[in-house]
Amino acid sequence: KDAEYQDVLMCIQMGKTVDDEDRMKMSTDQLYLKSEDEMNELFGYVPEAIENSVKIAERCNVDIEFGKLHLPKFELPEGTTSYEYLRKLVFDGMAERYPNDDGSARARAEYELETINMMGYVDYFLIVWDFIHYAKEHGIAVGPGRGSAAGSIVSYCLEITDIDPIRYQLLFERFLNPE
Repeated sequence: KDAEYQDVLMCIQMGKTVDDEDRMKMSTDQLYLKSEDEMNELFGYVPEAIENSVKIAERCNVDIEFGKLHLPKFELPEGTTSYEYLRKLVFDGMAERYPNDDGSARARAEYELETINMMGYVDYFLIVWDFIHYAKEHGIAVGPGRGSAAGSIVSYCLEITDIDPIRYQLLFERFLNPE
């Protein structure tokens, strides 16, 4: 029943009208979760397919704990914590990005690292760094970074972004605000 609305929304997104013959559209209005009766009507000639669908559905049990970050496990070098490894990567990158630091870049990095740690985003940064690092090593374009992450000196030192937040006076708090 919502197929017509979906079609209109696609037109809006593509800058087309529903009268435009040369536009992207769904070839069917049957893209929805069908009721048990509809499935029996369509696939009644293969009852084992319907039975197997029910068995699969019964095996699906997902409990999502809200209000908590759910991140993949980042494999660390042996004998180090996530926070220690993130600090090492950041300060290795800082030597490259700020070879003549007067201490202000280091102070800002320390503040950001403390905030990142306090807010529980250490593993997030390691995971994003891993993706970007892999992409750059394999010639996959990633761009200079975008959005509020550009305000982070940690992101800059990890080469997640290529926009110097000190040079452009960008605020870390637009990205992660401890308050």
